[in-house]
Amino acid sequence: MENNNIEEGKNIAIVSYITVIGAIVAIFMNQDKKNSFAAFHIRQALGIFISFFLIGYFIGYFDSWMISSAFYIFYFILWVYGFLGALQGQMKLIPLLGEQFQKIFKNIE
Repeated sequence: MENNNIEEGKNIAIVSYITVIGAIVAIFMNQDKKNSFAAFHIRQALGIFISFFLIGYFIGYFDSWMISSAFYIFYFILWVYGFLGALQGQMKLIPLLGEQFQKIFKNIE
């Protein structure tokens, strides 16, 4: 990928990892530019946030701090992995789920 394309989309990619609202803002920021680097990270971040809420809803029914703690640690590691990829200008898929996020949110360009 062109270095110029990465630099142009880096700020949008970073914003996408700052809460769900950041991901939504990043989608609107990328509407005009259609930067492929930013779109990649928007799809990854949106996937992380949505899966966190969906899985977290069901994890909440378990009355175990061990299950909840493991879930939050796993989520945080995935978030840091994606955020660091955006900071470093790399298009690294989130382990386990990244490919599915790219397929599910393929309409985000």
